[in-house]
Amino acid sequence: MTNSPFGFALPGGSDGPNPNDPAQVQAFLAQIQQMLANPGTGPVNWDLARQIAQSQLKEDPEVATPARAAVEEALRLADLWLEPESSLPSGIRSVEAWRRADWLMNTLDVWKKLCDPVAASMTNAMGDLVPEQMRSQLGPMSAMLSSVGGAVFGGQLGTALGSLAAEVLSAGDIGLPLGPAGTAALIPANITAYGEGLEIAEDQLRLYAALREAAHQRLFGHVPWLRAHLLNAVETYARGITVDREAIEEAVGRMDPNDPESVREVQIEGIFNSDDSPAQKSALLRLETALALVEGWVSHIVERASADRLPDAARLAETFRRRRAAGGAAEQTFAALVGLELRPRRLREATALWAALAEHRGVAGRDALWGHPDLLPNDDDFADPEAFARNDTELFPDFPPEES
Repeated sequence: MTNSPFGFALPGGSDGPNPNDPAQVQAFLAQIQQMLANPGTGPVNWDLARQIAQSQLKEDPEVATPARAAVEEALRLADLWLEPESSLPSGIRSVEAWRRADWLMNTLDVWKKLCDPVAASMTNAMGDLVPEQMRSQLGPMSAMLSSVGGAVFGGQLGTALGSLAAEVLSAGDIGLPLGPAGTAALIPANITAYGEGLEIAEDQLRLYAALREAAHQRLFGHVPWLRAHLLNAVETYARGITVDREAIEEAVGRMDPNDPESVREVQIEGIFNSDDSPAQKSALLRLETALALVEGWVSHIVERASADRLPDAARLAETFRRRRAAGGAAEQTFAALVGLELRPRRLREATALWAALAEHRGVAGRDALWGHPDLLPNDDDFADPEAFARNDTELFPDFPPEES
């Protein structure tokens, strides 16, 4: 466990004050007071989250000109390779090489949208611990619980996002439309770090990451309903996540307003539960299916585009499939923190389904399914991709089965 208060490092990387140094203690108390005095406008102290995340990115130099040029070339070449593999046109309006901090700042607005429902559950639960008849007597002390909750969540969320920023390879790496629409971006420092030990040439790895990014841009750029559909699936599931009241009570019981160090033990990881209600099960299935269909389509067309062009295409496909199926260390931390797993559980099945559709219906017939959410395969269709691909003639009269 970290030695810093709130379970995360303070802005600037401090691990807490030296109790024998009055100046450090005074500065530390001032920081805590500032955190609680500026809780923000929502359930998460996002200013604090941003500061914490940025404080973790200590090795984040500017992207050198050669690296920037290599990224721009890879993204443009990748988009060209995808032309015959997708009936959806290019979705790229600009190409960029991001530092880790750029990824953080360009995705923060979407993270706010996704995480606020979960955070609201926690802060509301902390506020509910104060009996109604006592709230007027406590005055500002009652509101302090919400401030503490927002600071605790903001700090630990900032830690998770800072870790994610050091792992993601591109703007759309985890399958969600996090960045600005039409902006394809790679993070060169993370691609280099990820390639260590893979024994795959970095230019191949960069091109493969560029293919995945360009494929995401085509999908989200030309399927108008998809962005809202996927983000709403995440939000709907997040709203159904509940908090472990006993864990909240235990955490709050250890806090002493006069002793900021008492907050050291507050850890929100693991306090969230997903209930077994039919509505929540349905929300989870909808989310998992949507993630799998997006990632499966991307994997399928990238494998087709790279198979005859990259010497290590097969190894790259398997490496990225395993990476997405398992999630990186930071992604697992994020999942434990907010109760949301953003990895596609049925990636192989979804990829096989899109491949079967391409075989039976061709590229245009396959991509026609993105015309409306009701046309997409459901979870049951994953079990027999060939049957689904053969039995959709009525849905696609303009795309008869291709002759073998």
